[in-house]
Amino acid sequence: MGIQTRNGKALEYAFLQSLSNSLCTEQIQILDSDQLTTARDAYLAFDSEKIDDMNKASMAGVMEILKLEPGLLNGEGLLSLAIQQDSKGQTGDVRDVLAMRGLEKWEIGLSCKKDHKAVKHSRLSASIDVGESWFGFKSTDQYFKNIIPLFKELDELKQKGLFWRELENKSENFYKPVLEALNNELKVLDGMYPGEIPKRLLSYLLGRHDFYKAIVDTKNKTTEIQAFNLYGTLNKIIHGNRPKLRVPQLKLPKRFYDIHFKEGSNTTLIIVCDEGWTISARIHNASSKVESSLKLDVQIAGLPPTLYRQVVSWN
Repeated sequence: MGIQTRNGKALEYAFLQSLSNSLCTEQIQILDSDQLTTARDAYLAFDSEKIDDMNKASMAGVMEILKLEPGLLNGEGLLSLAIQQDSKGQTGDVRDVLAMRGLEKWEIGLSCKKDHKAVKHSRLSASIDVGESWFGFKSTDQYFKNIIPLFKELDELKQKGLFWRELENKSENFYKPVLEALNNELKVLDGMYPGEIPKRLLSYLLGRHDFYKAIVDTKNKTTEIQAFNLYGTLNKIIHGNRPKLRVPQLKLPKRFYDIHFKEGSNTTLIIVCDEGWTISARIHNASSKVESSLKLDVQIAGLPPTLYRQVVSWN
């Protein structure tokens, strides 16, 4: 398990534990699972100082969420807490920690991030149909004609056992043309399916479930809570109990305003949409050795002004 993965798993356990501790009720059950064991082991592997920081960071975030979700404190039956399987992220669910009331079919989820704000790590290759996997529409033949020769050349270099550092002009020869092919495909599909591609891109990146995103900044000792209420399932009134703070429902985009390379870069594509959304997609190699695929580090670079966000200090 890499250090970033270990950090993430430990933070998931810290948030689950803080949820349980803050509610202080016997009507809570923590669902046992392999992923819970993995997260607990990652958490306990850290020294006491790091664990203390994670506890403070997660509790600060949970106290903010309690203002937004009366369903955590009020409701019928058991409140179940669980850590999601990683595989759920591949099927459109980015939530790491779940809180659920089965009798009322009520649930909320948290996505826990430590010192980074990436929303998706996608892979590009000659065999991956980006249109199908991202939007549910098959990619065009022209897209594959553009990318297959590039990835075929990478596969030949892989067979030779070369390292990326040994390649000259890898940015100009591989990164830039792959991103150009992606850029063109986004525009072509947008023309074929008007109004669908921008909103499906956001649904692919952010998942098909509403969620709270908790971003822990260890340097500044803050936790930021963002509410991605895309489908209107967060911040509900439960048995007459109203949230202390309101979370607006966000609008998904319908238009691409502009798609361009970041100034001075061959490796980052900026996708500007309506409704306040801007996406940054940076292409990179996933390992030191040449592979026949490339990865995209995708971030939401611009968020709607109506997005609920609150930064709390735990210093």
